Amino acid sequence: AQFDAAVRQGVSEVVQRQIQAGIDIVDDGEYGKLNWITYLGERLKGLDKTDLHTSVEDGARFWPEQERFGEFYQAYLRHETTDWLPDTPALKRYSDIQMTDYQNVVCAGELEYQSAPLQRDIRNLKDALAGKPYVEAFMPVVAPGSIEIVRNQYYTSEQDYLFALARELNKEYRQIVEAGFILQVDDAVVPAAYYYRFLDQPLSAYLAWAELRIEALNRALTGIAPERVRYHVCFGSQNMPHTTDPNLRDLMPLLLKVKAQGFSIEASNPRHEHEWRIWRDIKLPAGKVLIPGLISHSTNVVEHPELIAERIANFAGLVGRENVIAGTDCGFSQGWNSPRVHWQVQWAKLEA
Repeated sequence: AQFDAAVRQGVSEVVQRQIQAGIDIVDDGEYGKLNWITYLGERLKGLDKTDLHTSVEDGARFWPEQERFGEFYQAYLRHETTDWLPDTPALKRYSDIQMTDYQNVVCAGELEYQSAPLQRDIRNLKDALAGKPYVEAFMPVVAPGSIEIVRNQYYTSEQDYLFALARELNKEYRQIVEAGFILQVDDAVVPAAYYYRFLDQPLSAYLAWAELRIEALNRALTGIAPERVRYHVCFGSQNMPHTTDPNLRDLMPLLLKVKAQGFSIEASNPRHEHEWRIWRDIKLPAGKVLIPGLISHSTNVVEHPELIAERIANFAGLVGRENVIAGTDCGFSQGWNSPRVHWQVQWAKLEA
């Protein structure tokens, strides 16, 4: 009861704070979730708690850069981001607890969606929005290709697991849209897989792997109008070198196959800001909208409003101003224990 009351209060406050900052497309801050992936542990029957560790492949997603920037990673992984959390004895260092979020559930049985936690979050957001001035509200969810990082011990193949996830996630997705909200599907693992699984393979091998994940997502979107969907991809929110990230130019033709109207992409990360130019060559399909990130989650520097305006103009000049919505590179905290920048700076960035 105390938790439910705290979440209700938190959602009310975060909605009000977004509106005060000038944001007109708001969300619930995802306050009802442990993190952006394993929140499904309380929503999908068949995902069971476990003490198993992730596979070597899952844990190796930074290895190529660790070979080059070993000293940096030794320091970074000791501190990561919990430095921005309140200093209380109950908190562990992020490096001690991060992977626990991913190892504490495993697919051990037939998946079946259970709606009660989602309905709680829907009620909280509706209550928080009542009487408030806003244009739209959205709720973020995880894509099948990203929840797939949770180890499968039940289904006989990758495809069976992905399609089972898609079937059950469709129930979550539909309820959000039926509640009147925009659906945002978050899919950071599919781009990230390039640098921890495919760096030593042809690009075609990665794209073939990713194609199945896009097919699974489109299955999960069955029966949902594309104009009610925005699709978010990024290259990992960690404040690290990002030298092994894939090129957005290589990914975008595949990503545009997702049955969504909006495409939320990184555009202010210094490793990717130049990629706005790809829209000189890649035609944005009719009816689609770009949601470029104009403020970064990976630095505590607050972007100047004139720089943000310049970034908006870069995209608007290539795809048309009516096809651009100003967004953020990613969320500011991928789990309760992983704020990427200090909370005061987060709000300053949104106000900018």
